[in-house]
Amino acid sequence: MVRDPVLVTVPIKDLRPTQITVGFHEVAEKRRHWSSLPADKRDRFVASHMVPVLLGPKGRRYVTDHHHLVLALHREGAKDVAVTVIKDLSTLDKSAFWVFIDNRALCHPYNAEGKRVDFANIPKSIDGLIDDPFRSLAGALRRNGGYAKDTTPFSEFLWADFLRRRIKPKAVENDFAAATVEALSLAKSPAAKFLPGWCGASADD
Repeated sequence: MVRDPVLVTVPIKDLRPTQITVGFHEVAEKRRHWSSLPADKRDRFVASHMVPVLLGPKGRRYVTDHHHLVLALHREGAKDVAVTVIKDLSTLDKSAFWVFIDNRALCHPYNAEGKRVDFANIPKSIDGLIDDPFRSLAGALRRNGGYAKDTTPFSEFLWADFLRRRIKPKAVENDFAAATVEALSLAKSPAAKFLPGWCGASADD
């Protein structure tokens, strides 16, 4: 008999990230959406957005997706989220745990400059996540049709790194809308052809 997933609600403060950065612009968008919901619909919203987690050393729960949403809810004062455990790795020690999930593309140890760093730099709490404006730009680019949603792990970070090398940080900081227009142009170019979800015209079209 196939059983429905068991809904488990846990405190946000007990969750641990598996990446270092998020896009604060995206977090702000999700906060606006949450604050617009009537109070009687918020519990339903949380229940319908189950957060996938790994059980790690000492039984700690590590978030593998929805970091932006969890941080947004935390900043809006929400205390708990619904989670679903996708893998129990609680028997591993800390070092083996990070190596295992790294090799399975379940963590992203890259800083706000897009450089790989030691696992120790990954925050120990959701509110320790830091801003990468280019991750926000990559998210805005996808929502505006710059590329298609793709199952490639951390595809938005691959696009963020592509844009980081071609658009100046000040341009993103000073005029996010204009930077999004520039990103749309870059996304259609052959230079982006290697990226997941690329929607540009091929040379044979």
